[in-house]
Amino acid sequence: MEFITGNLAPIMFGGLIFFLLLGFPVAFSLGACGLFFALIGIKLGVLPEALLQALPLRIYGIMQNETLLAIPFFTLMGLILERSGMAEDLLDTVGQLFGPIRGGVAIAVIIVGAMLAATTGVVAASVISMGLISLPIMLRYGYDRRIATGVIAASGTLAQIIPPSLVLIILADQLGRSVGDLYKGAFLPGFMLVGLYVLLIFAFAIFRPNMVPALPPEARNLKDKDGSSGLPSLLVLTVICVGLSVFAAQHMETIHTWFTGEVVEHVAKDETIVFSMCFGVTLAFMAASLNRISGLHLLSSVAEKVTFVLIPPLLLIFLVLGTIFLGIATPTEGGAMGALGAIILAISRRRLNYNLLRQALVGTTKLSCFVLFILIGATIFSLTFQGVDGPMWVEGLLANLPGGALGFLILVNILVFVLAFFLDFFELSFIVVPLLAPVAEKLGIDLVWFGVLLAINMQTSFMHPPFGFALFYLRSVAPDKEYTDKVTKKRVAPVTTTQIYMGSIPFLVIQIIMVGLVVAFPGIVSSGLDEQIEYDLDAIREQMEASMPDAIDFDNPFSFDDFDNEGQGN
Repeated sequence: MEFITGNLAPIMFGGLIFFLLLGFPVAFSLGACGLFFALIGIKLGVLPEALLQALPLRIYGIMQNETLLAIPFFTLMGLILERSGMAEDLLDTVGQLFGPIRGGVAIAVIIVGAMLAATTGVVAASVISMGLISLPIMLRYGYDRRIATGVIAASGTLAQIIPPSLVLIILADQLGRSVGDLYKGAFLPGFMLVGLYVLLIFAFAIFRPNMVPALPPEARNLKDKDGSSGLPSLLVLTVICVGLSVFAAQHMETIHTWFTGEVVEHVAKDETIVFSMCFGVTLAFMAASLNRISGLHLLSSVAEKVTFVLIPPLLLIFLVLGTIFLGIATPTEGGAMGALGAIILAISRRRLNYNLLRQALVGTTKLSCFVLFILIGATIFSLTFQGVDGPMWVEGLLANLPGGALGFLILVNILVFVLAFFLDFFELSFIVVPLLAPVAEKLGIDLVWFGVLLAINMQTSFMHPPFGFALFYLRSVAPDKEYTDKVTKKRVAPVTTTQIYMGSIPFLVIQIIMVGLVVAFPGIVSSGLDEQIEYDLDAIREQMEASMPDAIDFDNPFSFDDFDNEGQGN
């Protein structure tokens, strides 16, 4: 009994792992372990019974948390966009655009995966959409099955790290930091991952070209009316819009003065980036619209089609993320605008109907309830764990590791990587992160940077063979039996589970490399954050004492000299 009393925290943590390995639902395992060990702690005199009275208030606090309201908004936005056919249009257009080069379809999948990640934030929607649309095309034209499945699964997991990622919202809540700060910090690492994926496909195209063939001429249907490619017109439009965006970024102070009438010497970096990108995208959309309305044919039909397919989701991305980055809207408000924008896009495409809306709302409700029940279970567990001095046990275990903060980061990343074999990112966020955050803060590690690092590492939970959820999603839509291709009329062999697992490994290695890069070069994350303003508190105190020398005793600020007997100051 003395052993149990002195080691209740590690026994409690071990009990949770035991229940999870038995296959019980995570939410109920967390809640049951919390209540069971709370009763044991009360009987042993380790835990005060009154502590459990705080449980209803903590659960009610979860219901009042406005930050978590962003989860259903972003989920609804993503599901409506996915079901309205936006993913299909994007993959078809971008795939045709890059199709003539080796690996072009795979590169298109990566680019569209990044765009879907920036609009949906839902891994399942991205993987299933691209699996249904692009996998048959890649199999039809001779892509290696491992590359085809790996690139789809990896591109779908970009929704984990590219804002508006759901995992970043949950991590911000668990770490007690701003969602906007985590979005800013994750922006550059997310698109660096996109670049590394593209480099991997280029490497295959150079060294193993037979694995990533180009689309044959008969499969390229993105052509101008006269039969030409129409790409020069698109290239000219792109160069002009990019050039004017750069020009706008370099003259933001002058543009700010034109619009507001106020002379400014410096415009914030976030405002400059968002405005210049919106300026270029809007200019391209206006040029394509003018070309269609006027009938001048200044642009090719190819340039016009590509513009009308790419610009609406890009504008939606800028509407949501731009307002959050600029501080105009909170993540919850940004998610609400995104959901409304997705509905407007679906209406404009004439694809919004009752069934689509019902499916999106049902999917949103299921995911939101899933997250909420896990959070309630985690709250019950963490309350008991704190009551039996669990944080002190974790801190003693991790704070004194060899190597200080670096040793802590290495061990934590190995731990999260291993646990990701068995737990998904929701479970890791609610179980592991609250235990690690206090230790990281004590070691002087910036929690925003730490949260982005954990998000990149948790991304591997979707790619781990054999338990990665992205692999499960892809397995559910990949052909498991031989079938006849609709276009070529040839028999196509099925995709095996082993091929899906093997295809995930190169991309899993890239994700691990990205974790190492963030640890080695913290500026990858911190460069996207606002500069912290440091205040000289001693100087402020001296100024206040000089301005109010007789009003307040600053060594005892609640002692006022001029209060009369009625308690009213002069």
